[in-house]
Amino acid sequence: MDKRRKPNPAERRRDLCDAAIQLLADDGAKGLSHLKVDRKAGVPDGTTSFYFRTRSALLRAAAERLAELDLAELQSVADSSTDQKDDASPSRLSQVVIQAATDPQLSRTKARYELTMQATRDPALAAILQQATDEFTKLHREILVQLMPHGADLEPAVVEDLSNVTLTFINGLLQRLAHGDRFIDTAEQLDGILSAMAAGILKSPNKGRLTRSDGLPPARRSRVAGSG
Repeated sequence: MDKRRKPNPAERRRDLCDAAIQLLADDGAKGLSHLKVDRKAGVPDGTTSFYFRTRSALLRAAAERLAELDLAELQSVADSSTDQKDDASPSRLSQVVIQAATDPQLSRTKARYELTMQATRDPALAAILQQATDEFTKLHREILVQLMPHGADLEPAVVEDLSNVTLTFINGLLQRLAHGDRFIDTAEQLDGILSAMAAGILKSPNKGRLTRSDGLPPARRSRVAGSG
């Protein structure tokens, strides 16, 4: 009698998505196929096609798995930031960003950019990534409030400026790290840069109005408002 444990469908889907993420990192989106995922995951040929009928379905599932991993990691940062008392140690946020330059996080970083490019031609994939971005941004704001002195007293618009600017910088940094350009190599360095950026924003007379959904810089918004 064969007593081998029958694969749990949820676990099998997760393993296939993890294999797909690694393939996206190694070979790019063009190198992703059901058969390659089968081989990468070490499962019988046809397994990936059984769980994900189309390539689009596979990409979307990989995006959902990637978002799950990223958000879980960022949530751990948020949870640990409330307990961080040692000002001499680098923030957990900066540690996580720098770790993105080494595997397994590096593979996720590369896969994320591959999926982002694919999303420009796949509205359903774009929606998955946008939802993850919204949740990621919300957590990032919470972390900033926790890490900054008197962060809880900052006006929401100022927190939004801080979040938008620092998150934009971090995204650009991650892209450079993914290409092997480690011009920032330690969490301490990154902490110093983020602190300087935050200090500059807080000193700005336009704080709370530096980043807006209308996409206009403060001076241009003033001219537009005055023209009416």
